[in-house]
Amino acid sequence: RIHLMAGRVPLGADRAEVAGKMEATFIENLRYAADLLAQEDMIGLVEPINNRITDPRYYLNTPHQAAAILEKVGRPNLKLQLDLFHCQIMDGNLSRNLETYFPLIGHIQIAQVPGRHEPDSPGELNFPYIFQLLESLGYTGYVGCEYAPKGDTLEGLGWLRSYWESRGLQHDGTSK
Repeated sequence: RIHLMAGRVPLGADRAEVAGKMEATFIENLRYAADLLAQEDMIGLVEPINNRITDPRYYLNTPHQAAAILEKVGRPNLKLQLDLFHCQIMDGNLSRNLETYFPLIGHIQIAQVPGRHEPDSPGELNFPYIFQLLESLGYTGYVGCEYAPKGDTLEGLGWLRSYWESRGLQHDGTSK
């Protein structure tokens, strides 16, 4: 799997004025990339990134926009990389978005909102609920941790051990 980035609105350009051309270019580039990736049996991922906080100029901003583009591209080896941090900032409604776009999802990323820290840090998202929802939907892929840990790596993954223990699992994911 490889992340295919959408690019940024040119400096000084009006987003609405360049949107059509940017979409056409992105679709053309995604088709080209998808065809190359298919030769290697690889999946391309497109990720909406919020333009409210993280990158005001990033072109692809919502799961709805990404889904529409993926439909226009029409390649089965292109999927949605859904970063719940960005999705919450742009649209909220994570349960409905996960359910709606589940067939398109090729990778999930997580971080607490608004601080972009560990899932157990104070914030808007209820990760035990979200993880349960992903399980109930049948998600079997990886969940990437794209956050700024408050401490070192092991400390930053302490939430995972606590989560596993709350589910009756050992740190290696096996049942006790």
